Amino acid sequence: MSSATNAMPGAMESGGAAPVAISWGRQFYWSVLREIWENRSVYLAPLIVAGLFLAGFILNVLSVRHRTHGMWPFNPAHQHDLLASRYEIAAALIMGTVLIVGVFYSLDALYGERRDRSILFWKSLPVSDLTVVLAKFTIPIVVLPLVAFVITVATQFIMLVLSSVLLAGSGVDIARLWAEASFIHVAVIVFYHLLTVHGLWYAPLYAWLFLVSAWAPRAPFMWAFLPPFVICGVEKMAFDTSHFLSFLLYRLAGPDAGTAMTSGSHADFMSQLIPVHFFAVPALWEGVAVAAVFIAAAARLRRYRGPI
Repeated sequence: MSSATNAMPGAMESGGAAPVAISWGRQFYWSVLREIWENRSVYLAPLIVAGLFLAGFILNVLSVRHRTHGMWPFNPAHQHDLLASRYEIAAALIMGTVLIVGVFYSLDALYGERRDRSILFWKSLPVSDLTVVLAKFTIPIVVLPLVAFVITVATQFIMLVLSSVLLAGSGVDIARLWAEASFIHVAVIVFYHLLTVHGLWYAPLYAWLFLVSAWAPRAPFMWAFLPPFVICGVEKMAFDTSHFLSFLLYRLAGPDAGTAMTSGSHADFMSQLIPVHFFAVPALWEGVAVAAVFIAAAARLRRYRGPI
């Protein structure tokens, strides 16, 4: 091997092509694409859920029309509220699906390549561990919100078309149905919510799952959720307090969600997500800093952890 290596400069001097340097941006880009290609549940799971919801939506509209004997009995306001609520349910269902997918993806992101020994192949490539971990971390905080947004908009548009077809001749003003459709407004809110709360706000939680995935010798799910459970139990028994549990609930619920839920106002909760409010919360940046430490540690562990 040394003779071949020593021969390379001479070959290059005699007209051989020099190795092509690949920029970090291209390495990162192709690493993200590789993750999407190898983890098709990133888009298949929300697609399946959206398809099942559309099937249920069709049955629901047909059932309502059948009960009303083909004529729509509701006033325009009731009609709008009834259909708008279906858009919100679809968005919430897809959003919940990508959250679950993000949790399980994060737990298996680094553990899976050690388990199936593919880490030996990936480590042979000229891509740094930090680049690989950052590419994987992009999936739950960027790619999944984008996927959820696209599928939500497509699902709600199909719902609008199906409503127009199935309710034709029932007394529903189809033109008004299209004019008052709010699915794009709902989808934009969902997209912003996913990027801020499920992306930035949940970043330390996802990073913790990545750290466990890089370290756990077995059963990463247990190692991810058992320590917080034990800490809560020990704190309650030793000090009769629940500060750590309150901290976890605060992280899961979102910034000032407890206040909004106490007041019972959805508008109060959404107002906390306005950029001038959301990005001014110190806990957001503290969480981002913690996430950065966890991701750096996960990249370091990936460098030295071998296959299982």
